[in-house]
Amino acid sequence: MTIKVGDKAPDFTLVTKTADGPKLVTLSAEIGSANIVLLFVPMAFTGVCTQEFCDISAGIADYEALDAKVLGVSGDNPFAQAAWAEKEGITIPLLSDYEHTVAKAYGVAYESFLPEANLIMGGVAKRSAFVIDKQGVVRYAEVQDHPKDLPDFAAVKAALKAL
Repeated sequence: MTIKVGDKAPDFTLVTKTADGPKLVTLSAEIGSANIVLLFVPMAFTGVCTQEFCDISAGIADYEALDAKVLGVSGDNPFAQAAWAEKEGITIPLLSDYEHTVAKAYGVAYESFLPEANLIMGGVAKRSAFVIDKQGVVRYAEVQDHPKDLPDFAAVKAALKAL
């Protein structure tokens, strides 16, 4: 079941790769210091995912001005994510949901990812956006069924402005 507006955001701990090595990021430790924009993408090194996170990185000041921290989540391992970020200039923290537990907890995991293209991997995250307020409550939720469809980032920013 997909997480909806008004739900408490499921807590998680995922790994990100920093210059100092792998680091654990726990959502509940981030809540309270800023509003959170949690963006799920299917996988690293793909065109739409790269464009989305490059655009977010280029416009990060817009989110920071709205007292928001943006976190990107994919099922790739943290070392692949770090290589992707370095190659493409992605500056937001990328969190590795390698076992797809967070995608499942948020209700955004594909049962079978693009079977028509012979990509039958289960658990891959649907492209999704969640705004989580400083109390840990979901204030915006959008899940795309097709991996090429982007979230409505104007609506994400409007939800942040309303907080």
